[in-house]
Amino acid sequence: MTSSARAESVSGGSLVQVEGLRVAFPGAGKTQRWVVDGVSLQLERGEALGLVGESGSGKTMIASALLGLVPAPGRVDARTLAFAGIDLAGLDESGWRELRGRRIAMVFQNPMSAFNPVRTIGHQLVRAIERHASVGPTQARQRAIDALAMVGIPDPQRRVDAYPHEMSGGMLQRAMIALALINHPQLVLADEPTTALDATVQAQIIELLKTRLEGAGLLLVTHNLAVAAQLCRRIAVVYAGRIAEIGSAESVLRRAMHPYTQALVAAAPRLGDQRRPLAPIPGQPPGPDDLVVGCRFARRCPRADGRCADQPPLVATSSDRQVACWHTGAPP
Repeated sequence: MTSSARAESVSGGSLVQVEGLRVAFPGAGKTQRWVVDGVSLQLERGEALGLVGESGSGKTMIASALLGLVPAPGRVDARTLAFAGIDLAGLDESGWRELRGRRIAMVFQNPMSAFNPVRTIGHQLVRAIERHASVGPTQARQRAIDALAMVGIPDPQRRVDAYPHEMSGGMLQRAMIALALINHPQLVLADEPTTALDATVQAQIIELLKTRLEGAGLLLVTHNLAVAAQLCRRIAVVYAGRIAEIGSAESVLRRAMHPYTQALVAAAPRLGDQRRPLAPIPGQPPGPDDLVVGCRFARRCPRADGRCADQPPLVATSSDRQVACWHTGAPP
């Protein structure tokens, strides 16, 4: 079946539909290491959804599966993995090339490694334009300059000929956002877009994403709860490859129900509240080679009991919240 034919095989009005997503890598012998295990979520058109959690929780792999970028020898399985009605699991390489950079775009965590160091920023922007639009070199260059101006890069006529190493970290992240938005995608995947930036530049990047998405859906990968709260309408808390809790950003962060979400909120610093001590989460999350039976947070959870030997399902606790825990609610 061709890629275009497969596009007709997935129904539903959501921009992104994910059901039962699993991402595995080979382990010892013939075993599989499931770094994402049974994730289900939806993203509506124009909505911003944040994936939050500790490093290594599987957030980036979820985003990578939506762009066909899970590195070999990784394996992706899902009951449904769809974008705008297109069955992503059924795409061949030509189908992915049609989507990437035009309808789905990525803001990578480290722009210095994402850009080609021996090509100018303008050259790489122009190539992205020419790949998906029938324009001449003069028009493509002007669109590249306009894109740099749109994201607030000063003197874009000169900066368009700069190499990546000639830009600061904040300016290079702006150029990465320009590259992601230059073809007006329907979905933007942003992987830790404010990491390693100082507070002032971080605030500028957040404001830039809020004002320049132009109706595109946003899937934000971050460990920073404050960034997620500023950018996202909904938040999914990911732990050891599974979703622990998902709901509106306000309800999840103000009235966390899963013990892991509560621990994340307690561990996050709050501006102006220097008297409140930070509460680190004890222990370490399980690694992909660890065999965990039942709830994956149980060995770090102060409320774990015999019920936690069974994996709790992700169930609705209200109209805007789903939680995977046998012990939901406020701490005792």
